[in-house]
Amino acid sequence: MAKKIAVLLTDEFEDIEYTSPKEAIEESGNEVVVIGDTANSEVVGKHGEKVTVDVSIADAKPEDYDGLLLPGGFSPDHLRGDEEGRYGTFAKYFTKNDVPTFAICHGPQILIDTDDLKGRTLTAVLNVRKDLSNAGAQVVDESVVVDKNIVTSRTPDDLDDFNKAIVDQLK
Repeated sequence: MAKKIAVLLTDEFEDIEYTSPKEAIEESGNEVVVIGDTANSEVVGKHGEKVTVDVSIADAKPEDYDGLLLPGGFSPDHLRGDEEGRYGTFAKYFTKNDVPTFAICHGPQILIDTDDLKGRTLTAVLNVRKDLSNAGAQVVDESVVVDKNIVTSRTPDDLDDFNKAIVDQLK
């Protein structure tokens, strides 16, 4: 049965960190649903990729999804600026309930807001690692890290390993 993967996304996401995992998820027979501030609005990546938001964060229910994808770029930092903390709360469902969670580059920033990183092993782009460590995670410098349900990678250079780990988690 196809699984439904939520993607938290807003402007200035790293284009390839969305398009490449999305392609891998869909090629493995699963579905991607983009969640953002406003349904049917358009968000634009750092390099011009245009993506339509399928569901607003106000209407999104995490239990409706079988996984979570958090691409990097500036999108995660913008999403963390949500005054109501809705994106961190949404992500917390996945970390708390051991539902597959995939974050690359700056994507793990959103996981900091879950308060569920203590004792978990993660990786991220260099300038996010200290924040993850301060949130209680053990941080390593590897192309992909799988800690139970959480899969993290550092940069677009790691996409092949990241995508393979995503597909493996969704089997």
